[in-house]
Amino acid sequence: MTGNKFKEIYALLSQHFGPQGWWPGDSPLEIMVGAVLTQNTNWENVRKAITNLQETGFLSFSALSAVPIEELAQLIKPSGYFNIKAQRLKNLLQMITERYQGKLELLLNDDLITGREALLSVKGIGPETADSILLYAANHPIFVVDTYTHRIFSRHHLVAEESDYHSLQEAFHDKLPTQSALYNEYHALIVALGKDYCRKNNPRCAQCPLRGV
Repeated sequence: MTGNKFKEIYALLSQHFGPQGWWPGDSPLEIMVGAVLTQNTNWENVRKAITNLQETGFLSFSALSAVPIEELAQLIKPSGYFNIKAQRLKNLLQMITERYQGKLELLLNDDLITGREALLSVKGIGPETADSILLYAANHPIFVVDTYTHRIFSRHHLVAEESDYHSLQEAFHDKLPTQSALYNEYHALIVALGKDYCRKNNPRCAQCPLRGV
């Protein structure tokens, strides 16, 4: 046993699941769109929506900005809550147009604090979505927290049950080296564990790779 449970858990998950290769996406724009669409749905539904955008030629900044919101909503319909998500995408694109001259690379190359503030200023973009864009599209070293993170680490008594997003994130930043590749892989491993073992109902504790931790 090591003195750092966060590192120990990473090692156990990495050994059990192997490399995860996150985030799925061929470009920073596709990753950004996926981060918005994956809110309240699973990745397979997001993949279908992104495929629609690819096949219709709308997966570019200019095309997404120009397409009527009603048409965009229909294209991303498989991701669920499609009217809401279409508006959130439009809000995000508008912010990039206004603050970064319509150039996504300027947002991605901005410093972490300023870029995060810009993303969080967008209606419908919360900390998890903003940090997913910053980590996976911009390669910034910021840990992404989600429901699985809270469930797993509170069940193992490593964070308080009432922990909020910021305090959970700070726990990881305090316990781990500041490395985007590490944060990327760790978050993906947490998702794998949450989906396969540490379920909300009927968790598979006896088979869990973290049993005894």
